[in-house]
Amino acid sequence: MKMINKKTFQNIGKTLVLVFSLFLLLINQHTQAQTVSSSIDSSSIQIGEQIKYKIEVETDTTNLVVFPEGQTFMPLENVEASAIDTTINQRNFKLLKEYALTQFDSGKYTIPRQRILINNKAFFTDSLLVEVRDVAVDTTKQKLYPVKPSIQVDKPFQVADWVWWLLITLVIIGGLVFLLWRRNKKKTEAAQKIPPFEKAMLTLKQLDESQQLESGQIKAYYSSLTEAIRRYIDEKIDDRALESTTAELVARLNALTQENKLRLSKEEITKLEEVLKRADLIKFAGFSMDKITAKSDRQTVEHNIFAFKEAIPEPTEEELLKDQAYREAVAKRRKRKTILISVVAGLSILVVSAIGFVGLKGWDYVQDNILGSPSKDLLKGEWIQSEYGNPAVSVITPRVLVRNMQQDTLPQAQTGAIIESFSYGSILGEYYINLSLVNFPEKKEFDLDKSIEAVYTDFENKGATNILMKNEEFTTVNGAEGIKIFGSFKIKNPVLQDRTIQKSYTILNFGYNGAFEQLMLVYEKDNAAAEEITNRIINSIELKIKEE
Repeated sequence: MKMINKKTFQNIGKTLVLVFSLFLLLINQHTQAQTVSSSIDSSSIQIGEQIKYKIEVETDTTNLVVFPEGQTFMPLENVEASAIDTTINQRNFKLLKEYALTQFDSGKYTIPRQRILINNKAFFTDSLLVEVRDVAVDTTKQKLYPVKPSIQVDKPFQVADWVWWLLITLVIIGGLVFLLWRRNKKKTEAAQKIPPFEKAMLTLKQLDESQQLESGQIKAYYSSLTEAIRRYIDEKIDDRALESTTAELVARLNALTQENKLRLSKEEITKLEEVLKRADLIKFAGFSMDKITAKSDRQTVEHNIFAFKEAIPEPTEEELLKDQAYREAVAKRRKRKTILISVVAGLSILVVSAIGFVGLKGWDYVQDNILGSPSKDLLKGEWIQSEYGNPAVSVITPRVLVRNMQQDTLPQAQTGAIIESFSYGSILGEYYINLSLVNFPEKKEFDLDKSIEAVYTDFENKGATNILMKNEEFTTVNGAEGIKIFGSFKIKNPVLQDRTIQKSYTILNFGYNGAFEQLMLVYEKDNAAAEEITNRIINSIELKIKEE
C-alpha cells in the first residue's frame, strides 16, 4: 500500500512539472510573438552623411503593423524610407523597414523613441545616440578666405495661373467672334454678289419653274411676282417699297418722275399699278385670276423691271459719296452688333463652362487648385521645427510661432506661475495655432481633467456657440502621455454679423514636472488641407521630459 502511494505521488509530480513546462513555453511564445527592435549602422558620422536606421518587428501574420512616417526622427532629418521587407519565420512575419537619416549641424543627437502600432497597440523602440562630426580641414594646406558677400538674386519669372485662364477665355471669345464674323461676311458677300436686276430676273425665272400657276396656287404666284418688282424698286429706287401700300408706292414713283429723278412714262407706272392692285385683291380679298391674265401680268412686271433699269439716271458724285457714307455707317452698326453678340455668347459659354466645371470637380477642387486656398498654401510651404519654453516643447509647424503676452487660452490662473504663450494667426482666421506653457510654483502636478472643463469655458468666453467636445488619451512620439480634446463650434462672422463660421479644433494638454503644456489648433470645418496640417503638427510634438 505504501509503494502504490509513492508511485502515485511520483506520477502526479511528473504531470505537474510537464504542465508547468508547457505553460512557460506558451508564455514564452506569446512574448516572442511581438518583438520590436531598432538599430543603426553607425553611431558616428560626418556632417551630411547618412545613417541607416532599421526597425525590425516580429509578429503574428494576422496582425496589422504601422511604421513611423514623416519627420518623426527630429533632430535628425528623414531623407528616405524604404519599402517594408517581409520574411516568414514559421508562424510569424518578420518585418524590416530602413530609414536614411542625416544632420547638417555637428554635435551629439538622440534619435527619439519611435512608435510602432501593432493592432492599434503602441510599441516603442529605444532611443539611440548619434554623434555628428565636423569635416576636418588642414589649414596648412587649405587657404582660408573671407566670407563672400550675399548676392541679390532676382526672383525667377513665373506666370500666374489666372493669366493662363484669362488667355484661354480670350482665345475662346476670339474664336467665337471670328466664326460669327466669317459667317456674317459670307452672307453679306453672297448677297452682294447678285446685283438687284439679276436678282429680280432670277426670281422671275424661279417663279416660271415653280409650276405654281399650273397647280392653281394663284396667291403664292402673285406674292412672288410682286415681291420681285417691289424688292428691285426697294434696292435701286425707294428703300420703302417693301413696306408701302400700292397707293403710296405709285405716289412716290410719280413724284420721282416729276422731279426728273426717274425717267418713266405715265403709262408704265399705270401698268405697274394695275398689276399691284390685282395682286392685292388676290392676296387680301381672296379673288381669283385666270392663267392668261396672270401670264400677262408676269410679262408686264418683267417689262417694268427693264424700264426701271433704264429709267434710273446715273448718280452724281455727291450722291455716290452719300451712298458710301451710308454704307459705312450700316457696316459699323452691323460690326458693333456682331461684337456685342459675340461677347455675350462668349461670356455665356464661359459662365456655363465654369458652372459645369465646378459641378464636375467640386467647389473644394476649384478653390484649392484655381482660386487658391490659404490652408493649402500653408500645407505646401516650408515647415519649421522649433522648441518653445522651458521645459522645452518641440513641434513642427508651417509658420514660426511668435511669443505674445496674452494668455487667454490657459485653463486657469495660477498665482506666481510662470506663463509663456506662442501663437500664429487668429481664431477667426483660416488657421490658428497657440502653444501655452505654465510652470507652477512648488512643482505641483496639474489636474488634466480640469483642463477639459476649462477649454469649454474658454471657447464660450470667446463667443463660441454649439460647442461639441470629445476627449481621449494621447501619446506623443517620444512617449509623453496627455489628453486630446477635439470637436467643433460656431462663432460669429466678424464681417457679416448675421452669419456664423463653422470651426473645428484639436487641443493637446500635458502635465509634467510641475508644468502644464497646451497646444491649441483651430481651423475651418471640413477643410481637408487644414485637417492634414493638424495631423502633421500633432504627430510631430515632443515634450522634453526631465528624468526625476
